[in-house]
Amino acid sequence: MTWRTRALRVAALALAIGGGLFALWRVSVSRLSPTAGQGAQAPAFVASTIDSTPGVRTLNDYRGRPLLLNVWATWCDPCREEMPSLQRLHEAYKDRGLQVVAISIDEPGDVGLIREFVAAHRLTFTVLQDGNKAIMTQYQVRGVPQTFLISSNGEIRGTRFSADWASEQSRALVDSVLFGDRAGR
Repeated sequence: MTWRTRALRVAALALAIGGGLFALWRVSVSRLSPTAGQGAQAPAFVASTIDSTPGVRTLNDYRGRPLLLNVWATWCDPCREEMPSLQRLHEAYKDRGLQVVAISIDEPGDVGLIREFVAAHRLTFTVLQDGNKAIMTQYQVRGVPQTFLISSNGEIRGTRFSADWASEQSRALVDSVLFGDRAGR
C-alpha cells in the first residue's frame, strides 16, 4: 500500500469520525435545548445590562408586550449595518408597545466596546450582553445577527437574519406577526 493510499484512508476515517461526533453533538443539543422555532415558547434567557453597575435582565422582564429580540456582536459587520435600522424601527414602534432588545455575544471584557458602539450609533433601545453566549444554545442561533419576533404571550412568531428593519417589508412583517389584527392602528 502506498503512502498516498494510506493518507486517503486516514483522511476518510477522520472525516467519518468527525461527522459522527458532529451528529451526536447536534442530537444532544437538540435534546437539551428547547426548540426555538416559530410557534414555540421563547426560551428563558439571562443577560447583563451594560450600565456602569450591571444588572440582570430575563425574558420575564419583557413579558406582556411584543418583543423584537436581536442577537448580535460588535465584531459582526452585518450586525453593525443592521443596528441603525433597528433604531429606526424602535422609534417608529415604541409608542405602539414594541420592545426592541439587542443581546450582544461579545466577550465579557468587551462591555466598554459595546457601550462605545451604543453611544456612537445613538441607540436608545435596550442593549444587553451575554458574554457566556448561552443565548446561542437557548435560541439555537445559527449565525448573527439573528432576530426573534416574540408575541406578548412569549410565543416565537418568526425569525429573521440580517434585515433592514426600516423597510416596508420588515415593518409589514412586524405588523402582521406581532400586532396581528391590530396592525396599522
